[in-house]
Parts: sequence; C-alpha cells; structure tokens
Amino acid sequence: MTRYIHELPDWPKFRWDSRKLAEKLATTVRHQGYLVGRISGFGLELRGEAELQTLTEEVVKSSEIEGEKLNRDQVRSSLAQRLGIDIGALTPAARNVDGIVQVVLDATQNYDKPITKERLFGWHASLFPTGFSDNYKLTVAAWRTGEKGPMQVVTRRRGKSDLVHFEAPDAKLVDGEMTAFIDWFNRDVPGLDLVMKAGIAHLWFETIHPFEDGNGRIGRALADMLLARSERSPQRFYSISAQIKAEQGKYYDHLEETQKGDLDVTDYLEWFLECLGRAFDGAEGILADVMRKAKFWELHRGQAFNERQKLMIDKLLDGIDGKLNSSKWAKMAKTSQDTAGRDIEGLLRANVLVLQPGRGRSTSYALVATQADILSVIADYARAYSDMSAYGERPSTNADERKRKIEQLAQRVDALASAEMDGEARYREFESILNEFHKTGFHPDQHLIDVLAFITQQTSR
Repeated sequence: MTRYIHELPDWPKFRWDSRKLAEKLATTVRHQGYLVGRISGFGLELRGEAELQTLTEEVVKSSEIEGEKLNRDQVRSSLAQRLGIDIGALTPAARNVDGIVQVVLDATQNYDKPITKERLFGWHASLFPTGFSDNYKLTVAAWRTGEKGPMQVVTRRRGKSDLVHFEAPDAKLVDGEMTAFIDWFNRDVPGLDLVMKAGIAHLWFETIHPFEDGNGRIGRALADMLLARSERSPQRFYSISAQIKAEQGKYYDHLEETQKGDLDVTDYLEWFLECLGRAFDGAEGILADVMRKAKFWELHRGQAFNERQKLMIDKLLDGIDGKLNSSKWAKMAKTSQDTAGRDIEGLLRANVLVLQPGRGRSTSYALVATQADILSVIADYARAYSDMSAYGERPSTNADERKRKIEQLAQRVDALASAEMDGEARYREFESILNEFHKTGFHPDQHLIDVLAFITQQTSR
C-alpha cells in the first residue's frame, strides 16, 4: 500500500495549480523586490550590519529548529570574521558554529555555482566536525546507509509506540534520487520562477532525507541559495529559517501532509509563499534595529566610551533578556560591581542610559537611542508616579480625576513616540503635552526631559 509520495509511480513529478498560486506568487515577488530595492539605498556599512544581523538570525534559528541552541555571540563573531565586518572584540566560536556558518555563507555567497555531490558532502562535514551528533556516531560526508534501519521522522511517546510521521526512501535508492535532484536543481526549468523552485527544492530534498542528520539545515540552505539566485545577490536581508521557526508546527504539518499526499503540492507552495512573505515582514524589524543602531552611534559621535561600555551598548542595542541593573552589567561585562556602577554613571551623564521608572526594589536602567525611546520612558514614568506632584508631594484632592488625566497624557506621549513626524515638530508637540502635565501638578523627571532635548538637538543638526 502506497504511503508516501516517493513511493508513487510518477515520483518526483510534482504538480500544482498555477492559476491558484499566480496572485500570491506575484505579491511575494513584489514584496521581495521592494525589500531588496529599499536596502540598496543603504550605505555599505548599514548594508553590512543588516546582512550580519540577518545571517546571525538565519544560523541561530535554523539550528534551533533541529533542537540545537547555538551561542549567538559566537555565531555573530564567526560571520563577522568571514564577511570582513569589524565588530570589535571577537568571541571565539566552537567548531560546530563555524561549520554551520560556512554552510550558510557558501550557499548564499556562491549561489551561482552548481550544487554537486561533493559540495553537499562538504556541507555535511562542516555541520558535524567531530563525526558525532548528540553522542551518536554518524556517517559523515556520505549518503546515509541502511545499517541503522529505515530513516524515519518520529515522535517518541512514553508508554506508547513511536508515532511515525514520515519514512524516507530506502538507503540504496538515495544516490539515484540525489543524482536526479542535483540535475534538476542546477538546470534552468522553463516557466518555473526561482522563488517557487526554492519551495519545491526544500520539499524534495527533505523527502529524500539523504543524510543521517543535518537534512533540515542543508535543505533550508538550498532554499536560501535559490532565493539568492532569484535576487542575483549574495547578500541576505531576510531569514526564512527564522520565520519557519516561528511557525514550526505548521511547517512540520505541511511537510507531513504533502509527503503523504499525491504529488499535488499546491497547498504546500501556498504556505511556503505566505511564510516567505512573513519573513519579509520580519526583515522590517531587523532593518529598524539596524537604523536604530546607526542613529545611536551618529547621535553620540565624538563621545568616548571604554571597551566595557561599548560592549554593553552593543548588547543593549541587540536586546537583552529582562531589566538591566548593576549586577547584570557586572556579570555580562565580566567586571566588579563597583566598576559596573561607574560605567553606568558615565552613561547616565552621557545621556545614553536613563533610570527605568517604577517602585521596585532594584534600580534598573534603559538605553535610549531615539526620541521614541525616551518618550516611551517618559510615558512609563507618568504612569508609575501619577499619584505624585512636584517635589514628591501627594495631591489631596481629585486624585482619581487627576490620575485619569495623567493616563490620557501618557497615552498621547506613547502616540507621539510612534508618530511619523519631524524631530523638532515632535519635540514642540511634547512641550505642549508637558504643559498639560504641569497643570495637573505632575512634573516628569527633569533628566528625562534633558535627554529628550539632547537627542532632539543632536539629530536636528
């Protein structure tokens, strides 16, 4: 009884409804073109930082899909070294980190070179430099053999038999299957858009499952390779693996349903195009982060920071888990509590850090790089201390009405933070809101106002 598509007599003749996919494909290609075109307007330094962030995300998330958590700093350092991007002190990378970095870079930077059996074997060897995976000895740089039984994708269930999601072709068929796949991958297929080909290539490769381990990472690298071909560019500014990780359950569901289907891959390709579109949306977040970093360093050009401060600023710009306090600073910067306190005080004076509003037991700090950052802190401050008037006094009358008014003003500050407007115009609008705060008897912390004025002045030059 036929169970999987690779067992069907017309395998691997995939088919799909071109009319059903036409509009979605056109939308995806337009979105792709818009994103690539937008980034082409960036300077070399910004493009390099955007690519570094994107590839870091790609490497980290592609490994996470397979249950392997890599050190992000090691990945970033390994990529920066190979891309020739200066990020200051480099973090030594483990061999397996360097290996996946090499695979992703070879796939994308050498997208125009043909895939060969030897090239794929080289990728596989890079992924498993020790020859082991989770303490299991692997057949490395070669197709899988049948010595360990059928290649299955399973879910282990305690007290029950394993749930088999998929069983790949018999090992003795792999060489022939891969020969056909490689020939198709390297050929120009008339009428087949390269974006669609990327989706099909990933499905086809995962169905063959030619290696004992690493098939997912190599399959996604092959999809990225075809996407790079579609753009005729080695630089990557969106991460398909990051988006697949975000919807990992649906990813596996679509693979399983298609592999148990009838070679009509329309539904799978529809999902792939939608997933790619969402990856483009995710790239907007990466670009926003890159622009925020650029604005920060432009804002503080000429200011001197020590190496610990530079390290921590970069980490804060990338985002850290939880709130920043002196203890976390000391641990992350590998320094003493006293030195951490002096570093933080210096950044407070330099208008880089501000005190986080709130009445918790531990003092914490926030980094501010833009008007929006400091306006958000001011709004939070108003909510945290809405019951206080000037000089720390508590108003004795109309407390509920006053608190409601302050909340409304805080909401206006939040809206102002996200408004598309000129920096000086935003500051003038804030001054109007500030006057209304004062009428209620509430005065936001003066240091926050000074930092907003500093950012506005520096960015308006």
